[in-house]
Amino acid sequence: MGDYKTKLPRDPEQPRSHGISYQEMLDEEVVPVPDALRSNTNTFLGSADLPVERYISQEFHDLEVNKMWNRTWQMVCRETEIPNVGDHVVYDIATWSIFVTRTETGEVKGYHNSCLHRGRQLKDENGQSDDIRCPFHGFSWNLDGSFKGSPCPWDFEHLSKEDLQLPEVRVDFWAGWVFINMDADAPSLEEYMGPEMRSHFERWSLENTFKALHVSRIIGCNWKVGFEAFIESWHSLDTHPQIVPYTADSNSQYDIYGENTSRTITAMGVPSPHTRNVTEQEVMDALAATSGRMAADEPVHQVPDGMSAREFMAEINYKEFSALAGVDLSEFATRSEVLDAILYSVFPNFAPWAGFNPNIVYRFRPNGDDPNTALMEVMLLMRFPEGTERPADVPCIELRPEQPWTDCEELGALGDVFEQDMKNVPFVQKGMRQSKKGAVSLGNYQEVRIRHLHQTIDKYVYGD
Repeated sequence: MGDYKTKLPRDPEQPRSHGISYQEMLDEEVVPVPDALRSNTNTFLGSADLPVERYISQEFHDLEVNKMWNRTWQMVCRETEIPNVGDHVVYDIATWSIFVTRTETGEVKGYHNSCLHRGRQLKDENGQSDDIRCPFHGFSWNLDGSFKGSPCPWDFEHLSKEDLQLPEVRVDFWAGWVFINMDADAPSLEEYMGPEMRSHFERWSLENTFKALHVSRIIGCNWKVGFEAFIESWHSLDTHPQIVPYTADSNSQYDIYGENTSRTITAMGVPSPHTRNVTEQEVMDALAATSGRMAADEPVHQVPDGMSAREFMAEINYKEFSALAGVDLSEFATRSEVLDAILYSVFPNFAPWAGFNPNIVYRFRPNGDDPNTALMEVMLLMRFPEGTERPADVPCIELRPEQPWTDCEELGALGDVFEQDMKNVPFVQKGMRQSKKGAVSLGNYQEVRIRHLHQTIDKYVYGD
């Protein structure tokens, strides 16, 4: 059995798990490790409690709506979801509604989803149309936002074409995604993300993927409660016990980059520091049974003598993911990049996985004007061989609020994991409403991304 204890000296000012660190695991790689993975910030952001009102009050929700959601960069869709002239996608966030469309020149533009006549929403759902036409009275616009006409122009001689130009939002692109920002004075998307997102993801090229799965469901908690369940890993011990034999939960690495970007790296094929005397074969058996990495009807894989479960699982994934990408990943990709959960996030609500394994993406949004429910979305990006036709992006599967995630068979073992999370988050929301303490306390290291999220929120809602 491998030695899974850290060899690093203890730092009394920065306590860490006794489990082997992620950086020590990188020392065992057999190909060069990219700088993106060697980055290790060890950020401390304080120890203050967070008031529960941030999650449960309408007042704080209203602050987010009026001071944050309308000033931040947010992912709307993949560029490949609007490939043709007139294709459009509607993005609703709290009380705001925006749609993006591809114009006659091939440009992508974004507009406030409101008719300049009587305010009727212009686009109710995703689709395709030759122009932008209000279903109420027929006011219409060209795809570039210029006014096209109305049924009774003689009654609106007091309005010029300039008055009737559709108000735009800013649009920018990253890694094949379309982003919008309602604030004309906000920094560029590149400046907002910071250098790490662009430099790190150059290696993983999410542009060369297609959306193979998209599932959404309304969940019974504030959007932050849902999001926060995915940006720390140490809840696995009690919430996801089936993954503990192969998940390095409490010795995950957490990184903070500027105001808007953070990252968790949780190693797989390595037992949790909470376990004792787990054999390499037991690690492998748990991986095969519950990780979703292998077909359920495959035989049990015997770990070869002298090889760890992590090494063996990496060899299996090299073959599987190389076939998907049409390139031999074992020649240049680290084991980490085909095994581990490398989860980035861009403030406020976009969280893509990195690496050469199928890339999971999370997005959390308020459910309209309700601070006690949220929309959770899970997407899966898959690679395809260079030189072959890109598969079409799939439409979103919308689960009903009462439906379990396991109803979506396409999620595989992830459906079980998400359903375990759903056993917590509604009761977190309910429990905070009963809190005598009136606050939540965070771990200094393992929950630093949660603290980072709230500190950035504060810069918007209290900054001016």
